[in-house]
Amino acid sequence: MVHWPGDPPFHIQRFSDKDQGDEYTVSRMSLGVHTGTHMDAPVHALPRAQSIDQMPLDAAIGSARVIQIEDPKSIKREEITAYNIAPGERILFRTVNSERAWKSSAFHEDFVFISREAAAYLAECRIRCVGVDYLSVGGFTQDGPETHHALLDAGIWIIEGLNLSGVPPGNYELICLPLKLTGADGSPARAILKPA
Repeated sequence: MVHWPGDPPFHIQRFSDKDQGDEYTVSRMSLGVHTGTHMDAPVHALPRAQSIDQMPLDAAIGSARVIQIEDPKSIKREEITAYNIAPGERILFRTVNSERAWKSSAFHEDFVFISREAAAYLAECRIRCVGVDYLSVGGFTQDGPETHHALLDAGIWIIEGLNLSGVPPGNYELICLPLKLTGADGSPARAILKPA
């Protein structure tokens, strides 16, 4: 499974095995909390901020809009202002990442990310939650901390690592629940969309 360079990789190992005579089959798993589809808590980038177990459930459960981004480099303010984003919305960005980045276990440094200007605009819009279709809202070589800070400072909850390859733009019902890890800076999550 692709993971952010330097983060702990995903690993699963059989601890006991019914086929080997054990009473039950049990596996042991290890991974970084920002692996695969996951959510960032404010404490990921902000000191003394909320951890993932303090996330209000309505942050990532409710109506959501998938917006198709055409720019192959980054999500820019100029492109998203046309969508009249309203306060309280849950916005998921579908980019070329969904078609190309999930077909390989290699990390793609050139993934499409939210520019710092677009993040500031989303903060101005006072959205509730934002989701992206690769492992970070900020870029690998630019706008990483700035984008995270702009969103998290504004109280916007972040979903990263969405695979939206089979999802057309439009309105949906989003259900995204991270594991309730006490004090954690992020958590793996299961995200599903139902047509609205």
